[in-house]
Amino acid sequence: MIYLDNAATTFPKPDYVYEKMDQFNRTSAVNAGRGSYGLAQEASAVVNDTKNRLRAIMHLDVDVPIVFSPSITIALNQIINGLQYRDRANIYVSPYEHNAVARTLHKVEKEKKVTIHILPIDTETYEIDLEKTKYAFVKNKPDYIFINHVSNVTGYILPVKEIFDEGKKHGSINILDTAQSLGLIDFNAYEYKADIVAFAGHKCLYGPLGIGGFANVSNLNIDTYLTGGTGSDSLNLDMPDDSISKYEPASPNIVAIAGLQAALSVLDVEKNFMAEKELTDYLVEKVSEIKKIKIFVPENREHHVGIVSFIMEGYDSNDVGTILDEDYGICVRTGYHCAPYIHDVIKDQKYKGTVRVGLGQFNNRNDIDELIKALKEL
Repeated sequence: MIYLDNAATTFPKPDYVYEKMDQFNRTSAVNAGRGSYGLAQEASAVVNDTKNRLRAIMHLDVDVPIVFSPSITIALNQIINGLQYRDRANIYVSPYEHNAVARTLHKVEKEKKVTIHILPIDTETYEIDLEKTKYAFVKNKPDYIFINHVSNVTGYILPVKEIFDEGKKHGSINILDTAQSLGLIDFNAYEYKADIVAFAGHKCLYGPLGIGGFANVSNLNIDTYLTGGTGSDSLNLDMPDDSISKYEPASPNIVAIAGLQAALSVLDVEKNFMAEKELTDYLVEKVSEIKKIKIFVPENREHHVGIVSFIMEGYDSNDVGTILDEDYGICVRTGYHCAPYIHDVIKDQKYKGTVRVGLGQFNNRNDIDELIKALKEL
């Protein structure tokens, strides 16, 4: 099997992640923060160390609250449903947003007096039009900006810093979705002027499924969206005021956290980026040689990594994916990839979405050569 669906979930994980999770599950999988005995304290120490490692790769101060959630989708629901929107607030999103943001904000727009604006895009280059963005911000002052760092459809690296910088001139609150970037692209959350950074453990960080969360960089007051037991102040029916525990009800997935801790301990962001960038460029070069294929990549190739989407003349994208799987043992993702806006730009509906190749640190040129051989036969 050749696995090329790493944009959904990186697979496999480093061996140390499997080893640590198995060992921890057998010897230490108790409730962190829910007991005074030694094993519970050891589990709490794993939680704290993992959060410190996350702070380090985002270049955050040690006191920035890191909240763990079962996934980045749940984390984004906590953020979006917990923010305190004024009437007629302007909320900006990119055309590349995942439904974890798009659907959740759509629900907010139906329930509150807010307006969702989509950042302008150049339909020729598939890149955000920064000049038109500046004009839009003047016309309708941005109160909130939600941006994913890297598109899960095209691999486009969005100009986050430039957009957030411009938004801050108008007092925006900036929320960054790093599902496809944290662990792959080195960035400083302060330099980006990100107020909140949401992350997924099971993608570029190479941790397991079941763990995500967010860093409340600016320590914003976010209303609690999920409630339940926290292991403390149990006679109080209100959630605690602590800036972390009030967002972390229920027993933490300590085994997944231990797996994430292991992944972070062996993570090499710069090495992973260089390897994926080289493979990405090689893939684009080879796919571009096939005349019946159209690829969707940004014009500036420096703004592209890890993901390549394409359509193939004469085929629905789902059929391409099925053939690659059944006849060649190649795993790709097909369809609309939970990203509702961008398909009106790339106009792939006739093909029922794109064929998406998601690269990872365990892929190599031979994987790409086998994919290209299969596509040429098609």
